[in-house]
Amino acid sequence: MNPDTLNTVAQTTVTAMAGGNLAFFLAWIGIFLMVALAGIGSAWGTVIGGSASVGAMKKRDDIFPSCMILSALPSTQGLYGFGAFFILNGHITPDINMLQASAIFGAGLIMGCVGLVSAYHQSRIVANGIESLGAGNDVFSKTLILGVFPELYAIVAFATCFLISGAIPGLA
Repeated sequence: MNPDTLNTVAQTTVTAMAGGNLAFFLAWIGIFLMVALAGIGSAWGTVIGGSASVGAMKKRDDIFPSCMILSALPSTQGLYGFGAFFILNGHITPDINMLQASAIFGAGLIMGCVGLVSAYHQSRIVANGIESLGAGNDVFSKTLILGVFPELYAIVAFATCFLISGAIPGLA
């Protein structure tokens, strides 16, 4: 997003709040939570996986490619939060009603919370797999498969944002 667009959004938000448009504010809070929480989960998760990788590579330097792939798995939840932003932000206008804003706020909570929790728990799975790789066990494929399970819930949350976005025009 370029600075001019961000400035326009900020000015519109301040103007709407000054006019008492709580719905507009609520919708943007949902968007902010969606991107922030999913991003925090991804950052937290990749740090956990990366830390496990550093420890495992002290024992076996040859496992770096596998460690890198597994450590990157939790990063996708932040991307889902960012993608959901593009799906939902077009519905936010100064004349948004409270029902539409509540739908966006709810979608933001869904994507943000599921992104945060699934990235963290996905990182715990991959960190255990990475530690096992460092111990000499051939568990890359199995860890990758098990690591995808929490990812499925982030995908469901992203799909929910898409479905909510489709329902918002009907809430007018």
